[in-house]
Amino acid sequence: MSKNSSQPAAVIFGCSGLVLSDEEKRFFAASNPLGFILFGRNIGTPEQVRALVNDLRATVERADAPVLIDQEGGRVQRLGPPHWRKVPPAAVFADLVAAGKARGLAGARLNARLLAEDLRNLGIDVNGAPVLDVPVEGAHDIIGDRAYGRSPERVAPLGRAMCDGLLDGGVLPVIKHIPGHGRALSDSHLDLPVVDAPASVLEETDFAPFRALRDAPWAMTAHVVYLALDPERPATLSPFVVKTVIRERIGFDGLLLTDDLSMRALSGSFGERTRLALAA
Repeated sequence: MSKNSSQPAAVIFGCSGLVLSDEEKRFFAASNPLGFILFGRNIGTPEQVRALVNDLRATVERADAPVLIDQEGGRVQRLGPPHWRKVPPAAVFADLVAAGKARGLAGARLNARLLAEDLRNLGIDVNGAPVLDVPVEGAHDIIGDRAYGRSPERVAPLGRAMCDGLLDGGVLPVIKHIPGHGRALSDSHLDLPVVDAPASVLEETDFAPFRALRDAPWAMTAHVVYLALDPERPATLSPFVVKTVIRERIGFDGLLLTDDLSMRALSGSFGERTRLALAA
């Protein structure tokens, strides 16, 4: 049971290093965030990560405060050798499915189950995966081999296998980057991507894997402007994209969180970004 009786704030915070500073402990206790996220800067040994996870939860006096990490595999994995295995990227499982669908799906689910075991052993209970974006020819390679293929028909079943494997191991998956980052011509960590595809094309391709997995528990928004949907705001900050596209057309009704608000795709102060995202 939680000792902290106040309602958690709708925010997930990171921390600066391998251990919490006294200032961070005081800040987290006062702000009472919903949960926390770990990055590469927070990862040392298994013992250190477990201690950090415990200390984070202790600051808010909630043993069930979610702790997130991005452990997709390939280029995006915060846990790696020598303490954890080198996880293959999503594209490997797309190749396996091409060679034999049943074997490829089984491999993706087993890989996710092994990921979940690693995370649960550390006390981490939410993973920022799977990526359900559908890359197109000429798009920026920020997605690239993080994707499970180049068609919704390939991406959706493998995304489902990843979700199922994580859930089998007691870890919540986060489908991303809703409603789709695959057409972006730039890296949203550095610039604001603008997609000019017609709404009908987005419906048929980009939205399709997210619609197929709309029952996922968590989803993460894309810092992408879709001219056919809202020419002025990226999805993360757009009431129309969140309500009409993500909630209604795609039908996702789980916990919706933003991608990292510190990414350069977004402008304005952290306060402005936060207010706009919450309003959306």
